[in-house]
Amino acid sequence: MRAEGQLKERGSQVFVALVAVLGVGMVMVGVGAWRFGIAAIGASLVFGAVVRAVLPDPAAGLLRVRGRVFDTVWMALLGTALVTLAIIVPPGLFA
Repeated sequence: MRAEGQLKERGSQVFVALVAVLGVGMVMVGVGAWRFGIAAIGASLVFGAVVRAVLPDPAAGLLRVRGRVFDTVWMALLGTALVTLAIIVPPGLFA
């Protein structure tokens, strides 16, 4: 029982960390450092996908929206797309 509670707590801690990084990324986008902000948001989504793939369903907490495969693939694709966007957009285009 104690191990299950620790796993649930771990999933919640990961979710809070992901939301914190998303918030920092949004602030960075808001103040003009959009490339770093978008990269931070994308990286947090990729990290969330990895964590969702590793944690069992009861411990995933709020990272669990649908099935494990759907959640993992969706977060990984979206995160990869955002990081790719931050890398390939030419500098100065949105300055």
